[in-house]
Amino acid sequence: MIVRRRAVPALLATAALLLTAGCSGGDGGSSGGAAASPGRTSAQASPSGSAAEPTPPAKGAVKVLRTVATGLNTPWGLAPLPDGALLVASRDRATITRVDAGIGRKTVLGEVPGVSPEGEGGLLGIALSPDFASDHMIYAYFTSASDNRIVRMLYDAKKPAGEQLGAPDTVFKGIPKGFIHNGGRIAFGPDGMLYAGTGESGQRGLAQDKESLGGKILRLTPEGEPAPGDPFPDSPVYSYGHRNVQGLAWDDRQRLFASEFGQDTWDELNAIKPGDNYGWPEAEGKSGAGGFHDPLAQWHTDEASPSGIAWAEGSIWMAGLRGQRLWRIPLKGTEASAAPQAFLDGAYGRLRTVVAAGGDKLWVTTSNTDGRGDPKEGDDRILELRVS
Repeated sequence: MIVRRRAVPALLATAALLLTAGCSGGDGGSSGGAAASPGRTSAQASPSGSAAEPTPPAKGAVKVLRTVATGLNTPWGLAPLPDGALLVASRDRATITRVDAGIGRKTVLGEVPGVSPEGEGGLLGIALSPDFASDHMIYAYFTSASDNRIVRMLYDAKKPAGEQLGAPDTVFKGIPKGFIHNGGRIAFGPDGMLYAGTGESGQRGLAQDKESLGGKILRLTPEGEPAPGDPFPDSPVYSYGHRNVQGLAWDDRQRLFASEFGQDTWDELNAIKPGDNYGWPEAEGKSGAGGFHDPLAQWHTDEASPSGIAWAEGSIWMAGLRGQRLWRIPLKGTEASAAPQAFLDGAYGRLRTVVAAGGDKLWVTTSNTDGRGDPKEGDDRILELRVS
């Protein structure tokens, strides 16, 4: 059952016109094997493999420029502020902290009420309102006692530390929760709409049920209504057949990509086409079966277990948790133009979130205090990378 906050009196007039279609310095990295070979998918925004599109080099490079901050606790969501600082969400403490990127100073904005951390659930993705410059709103996806939901809160930097978050206003609720597979990534797309990756909460059948919010990518207005042009009538479901989506990113032509946890065999990177079925639980990885959208690249689960992704320099960059590495997937359209390449293999432990920092820069967070890593004092950190 889909539960929404309220009806919206008016929508952005332009929304329907802007739909999306859809290592350390010197390290050469390592390439994935045949399992991660280029895929065959094509998204809606423009044809894959277009002759007009530049193709990045088959091999790239990563240089760690610096450690921005250390001593973080279960960092999950990461959102750059217009002034260059970063907001980071703590899954287990349910706090949002401002990190001054230049000096690494941390200031706790406050604790988000209503968060019920357990297992993989807690305070997960965060995103800034498209109108943040005027409304100062932070959106957050979190696990409550009854469901996963999306709220928004006023950020008032003039108030004392610890008191800078306003009361949460529930935008959307009713997303299934579980000890595992809560999804949690949210992001505003180039069309100004709010996208959310959800998990099937361990109930496999939810992914194929278009009436359920579990195992989906959702597309909403900023007020929490199904966005104009969504593929199913009066539904926020944008794509379905997902197991656990924790990475969302758009390329420079407004095409959406998503990372997805597999079960025992294949993790996936998908090019998202509205209304398409990505196969779970009937298919995991490239099945070639009719009616399912195959991933553009896949990995064995011990090589990836992907969470956040970002687009930069013509490639998708994907964080690996169990794989403890950063994957580069060069693109031509919505296909991989060369085999994926791994960087930072084991150098920083589990990697959770990747965010574009402009040009050839990325922010990356580690996730070693999440109960599955090797927690060391000050181990969880934010890194700044230069990539190509």
